[in-house]
Amino acid sequence: MKFQVDSSPHLAPVNDVGHVMRQVLLALLPGIAVATWYFGWGVLINLWLATLLAVAFEAGVLALRRRPIRPVIGDWSAVVTAWLLVLALPPLAPWWLLTIGVFFAIVVAKQLYGGLGYNPFNPAMIGYVVLLISFPAAMTNWVAPTTIADVHLGLLDSLRVTFTGALPAGIGWDAITTATPLDAVRSGLRQGETISEIQNSIAFGLLAGEGWEWMALAFAAGGLWMLRRGIIDWRTPTAVLGTLAALSAVFWLVDAEHYASPIQHLLGGGAMLGAFFIATDPVSGSTTPTGRLIFGAGVGLLTFVIRSWGGYPDAIAFAVLLMNMAAPTIDAYTRPRVYGEDSRP
Repeated sequence: MKFQVDSSPHLAPVNDVGHVMRQVLLALLPGIAVATWYFGWGVLINLWLATLLAVAFEAGVLALRRRPIRPVIGDWSAVVTAWLLVLALPPLAPWWLLTIGVFFAIVVAKQLYGGLGYNPFNPAMIGYVVLLISFPAAMTNWVAPTTIADVHLGLLDSLRVTFTGALPAGIGWDAITTATPLDAVRSGLRQGETISEIQNSIAFGLLAGEGWEWMALAFAAGGLWMLRRGIIDWRTPTAVLGTLAALSAVFWLVDAEHYASPIQHLLGGGAMLGAFFIATDPVSGSTTPTGRLIFGAGVGLLTFVIRSWGGYPDAIAFAVLLMNMAAPTIDAYTRPRVYGEDSRP
């Protein structure tokens, strides 16, 4: 008996772009939940607003380019970019700041290069860096964690702050904002304080920063889930975190009063989010097995250097963008030899 056999492939692909992006969004949910618990309604407000803006900007550019809109919007990549940008911004960021950041991420860094698959830089980090350089004051208004804050803003108050900039009567920004753990360490060291003196505060929590440490662990859990499902490769996040931990451990062991510990570096900022969700971008990052190790190590090295001696306390965005520039060269020199290809020059 003859059976009809269709041509290959015989299995339906499961890792199409839309599927992968939806998995990334699901992996972000634990970190988003923890961020909302500690930093308030502003996180969810920003996610909602940024999602609408990202989809609108992408649809608008596609219409101007006379390209089909529904297939591109349906791949969820614009939503992923919006969420990653929001998670790097202060929870009570004003609407105009969010609009500018999403515009640069979607329109300039993504669509003007040709859309998904053609952008040489991570779009979310382009949007973040543009805002950080252009509006540094607005980017430092981080809400104090709810567990140590004197004032808690509800949903309506958070909406009012986001869209009008008006705080409730009798409340100033100093009452609801505080420095991030990494910013506090950098500022304290520049003022001649030691690490022990800087961390002698309830704002630093059990490990690396009240709220920040649990948010980082939640993002790490989401990243490990993506690894288990094969959404990302293990090499890049392992190299990022391993290099950052190793370098910080060396300097911390030599002088623990003037260099932050590996725990502080890994859990006190955006290292986990950057390692699992940003540096693993398959478009702007390295694509070869060896290249991913080199790319990740470069991100970890640059993050430590900028955090320790640079002007920006977190540095993940700058490290990723600098390595994005190096990714094509890394891939060119680490491309696996094709079977049968002559390896001689």
